[in-house]
Amino acid sequence: MTLVILAAGLGRRFGGSKQTFGVGPRGEWLLDYAIHDAWRAGFRDVVLIIRPGAQGDFDLVRDRWRDRVTIRFAEQRQDDLPAGYTPGGRTKPWGTGHALLSARYFVRGAFAVINADDFYGREAYALAAAAMPAAAAGEATIVGMRLADTLSPHGAVTRAIVEAREGRVERITEMSGIIDEKTCRVCFPGGPENIPDVISVSMNFWVFPPGVVDELAEALEQFLARHGHAGDAELLLPDVVNDLVHRGRLTVRLVTAPGPWLGLTHAGDRELVMAGLRQFAADGIYPAPLWGD
Repeated sequence: MTLVILAAGLGRRFGGSKQTFGVGPRGEWLLDYAIHDAWRAGFRDVVLIIRPGAQGDFDLVRDRWRDRVTIRFAEQRQDDLPAGYTPGGRTKPWGTGHALLSARYFVRGAFAVINADDFYGREAYALAAAAMPAAAAGEATIVGMRLADTLSPHGAVTRAIVEAREGRVERITEMSGIIDEKTCRVCFPGGPENIPDVISVSMNFWVFPPGVVDELAEALEQFLARHGHAGDAELLLPDVVNDLVHRGRLTVRLVTAPGPWLGLTHAGDRELVMAGLRQFAADGIYPAPLWGD
């Protein structure tokens, strides 16, 4: 089974590279926990999507796990665009949809996708592994989390709200500016809305059939036709999948992982993440060092 990890983000709000920041009790990255949990669930092939020229930053994680998984690198290049399009003067990455398309030469068959800077909990990877046969038959899966479990006390977050009926996804809505405050457990842009905090959100944990790669290529060409290389618009995975669902091109199931979730969005999140991982080690849930298991 193949796991694609999105690790090309710039970490502007965090103030540095979240993907290579040591948060575990022995300096482990969140990426290490992802690979560890994926390996336990049966994944043996990992594709890391990174910025051009950044492989030297990630060789360490490849060496740490070489006895358990094969790690290959795919670069998200600005000029990796359909014929007739150029990046112009754009320096901002094209978004998670474009990033995943960078892995098209490395995946064969169904595959799972995650963020490098999120901790999803080992049960999430077990759910993803269980969804792989359905993906091979053409059905995608979102491994979601409860919204209330994915907030940061240090600032606003962006989440893809998932609406599903009897487990089948009907709509995915990307929302930014979601905050966690004492006066408002979940505040949405423009004020509180009637969306319960127990609703599931996509944290970019997906299980995709192989045909999604072709759909991404088509979506990128349509995106560029609309936006060109001007501005900061991004091709985002939730938007692409929502469009495919709306047009009847893809069936998507929702399963909700119990967590816990830990993530690095703002600089202040690091202490919470580090404390949580230290507690996991103290409780014997994870070994320290992680690769010593």
